[in-house]
Amino acid sequence: MAVTAFDKEALRRKYLEERDKRLRPDGNEQYLRLRGRLAHYLEDPYTPRTEREPKTDHKTVVFIGGGFAGLVTGARLKEAGVEDVRIIEKGGDFGGTWYWNRYPGAQCDTASFVYMPLLEETGHMPTEKYAHAPEILEHCHRIGKQFGLYDDALFHTEVEHLEWDETHSRWRIRTNRGDDFTAQFVAMGVGPLHVPKLPGIPGIESFRGHSFHTSRWDYDYTGGDPSGAPMEGLAGKRVAIIGTGATAVQCVPHLARACRELYVFQRTPSSVDVRDNRPTDPEWFARIATPGWQQRWLDNFTANQAGGTAREDLVMDGWTDISRRVRAKVAGLPPAERAPEKVLAAFEDSDFEKMEEIRARVDSIVEDRETARKLKAWYRQLCKRPCFHDEYLQAFNTPGTHLVDTDGKGVERITGTGVVVAGREYEVDCIVYASGFEVGTEYTRRAGYDLTGRGGAKLSGYWAEGMRTLHGIHVHGFPNAFVVQPAQGANLISNIPHNITESARTIATIVKHALDHGFAAVEVGKQAEDAWVELLMSGPGTLMRSPDCTPGYYNNEGTGAGPHSWLNVGYPHGPSAYFRYLDEWRESGEYAGLEFR
Repeated sequence: MAVTAFDKEALRRKYLEERDKRLRPDGNEQYLRLRGRLAHYLEDPYTPRTEREPKTDHKTVVFIGGGFAGLVTGARLKEAGVEDVRIIEKGGDFGGTWYWNRYPGAQCDTASFVYMPLLEETGHMPTEKYAHAPEILEHCHRIGKQFGLYDDALFHTEVEHLEWDETHSRWRIRTNRGDDFTAQFVAMGVGPLHVPKLPGIPGIESFRGHSFHTSRWDYDYTGGDPSGAPMEGLAGKRVAIIGTGATAVQCVPHLARACRELYVFQRTPSSVDVRDNRPTDPEWFARIATPGWQQRWLDNFTANQAGGTAREDLVMDGWTDISRRVRAKVAGLPPAERAPEKVLAAFEDSDFEKMEEIRARVDSIVEDRETARKLKAWYRQLCKRPCFHDEYLQAFNTPGTHLVDTDGKGVERITGTGVVVAGREYEVDCIVYASGFEVGTEYTRRAGYDLTGRGGAKLSGYWAEGMRTLHGIHVHGFPNAFVVQPAQGANLISNIPHNITESARTIATIVKHALDHGFAAVEVGKQAEDAWVELLMSGPGTLMRSPDCTPGYYNNEGTGAGPHSWLNVGYPHGPSAYFRYLDEWRESGEYAGLEFR
């Protein structure tokens, strides 16, 4: 569906016009925090809580968060011979994002072979290129069982207090289950996609029908199950879904098949490209799954997707397609014209072409012309999370499925019986909120606790002007504590698990080194941390700061790049270079910047 002709100036004007419709002064404050009368949206519908006695013991390593970060770090620690590992998880089992998100159609949108960690170690072959949620959750359980991480895990448990004991060089941990225990080391991987949020729509608490957030899908009401069984409970029902981001793109086709009437309320359309999912051929997999295969695939994906110079593309998905196009545009420039401004112009041209193709795809699929017009995304592809799906657009050809476009304004209000847009009320029996998660809020707010480090310093205070770390992992003033997340490291947002696997290796290496040499504490020096942040600031930043980006969680809801977001960057030479650098840093055995005592 190649597109060769377009008016660049007209596109820039259109992008700015659509952005301006959606700008709001309240930014992240437009969303509701789920507490008080809204706290029921946080209840666990999947696993009953089991009562237990409070813990008052001492552990070598405690990891907070039972998603990929906790599982992979726990596995690497066990491989290194550090057996005394406890994981604390607020859900009823391991899985993190995949424990909570069991909505119909949920699946990874990065290829399973690079998204699902520890495939080689567990011997698992993903059943399809983009695995669905039940398989990913099962894989989390597989990792937990294989590495003995269930043995001392605390589920349905939330940390409330975490304080460094300087006298004994250990952390004191208190939880909502009455636990009060200590650990020599703590690591945290609470992730950005686990605290759901609701849109701040007037009247949201007045609705008398049924409602739930997609991360707490109510199968008791809808019928069906995460594996895709028909949702018979919705037959004859009028259902509203509010939100058209990545989650809605996946679950709308299932709702469209199940409901009598489905109303999709849209503030900003997603860009939806071809996914082309398919089953895994066991014979093909046997050929590629030779020793070291997953690391090769991870490195190849990163090299292709993040500006590398890989000669082949093993993954061949929408993410690597974006980069292949950009590289082809830049390669087409005469060597004398490859100045930064020319490269940026080539990048923009490639993006314009791709987005024109995506908008043309809407016209080729959606039968109603007006609906197709409203489903077109007017922004650069990486301004919001790119989506890939082969059923979402088709769902709007289903009788009874209606797009309610709010022209960037959002839903006006909610009544006892329905949803109001532009003065018209749409009466519904059920409202599904596909409104995402807290991403732009402070780390300590999402975690639910604040670290108290040396001298009583609070992490919230230390990061008041933005994150400061070494490698995105170590924080000065907070000994024996590690953070697992992408920023200030590779910052590879197209495949978060690659960031996690490298952080996990680093943590296991440092903990093992400290234990083997009898060190009670390890901490990054202030000078090393400052130097790392200075290095990060020398880089180009991110496209998501582009002034023509429509508001979303990628650009702090369009409120501008304050100190926090300016520091949410990665290694200036790119993810591939960062991973190579970190590997050399670990292998050297010197651990430059860290102080052991």
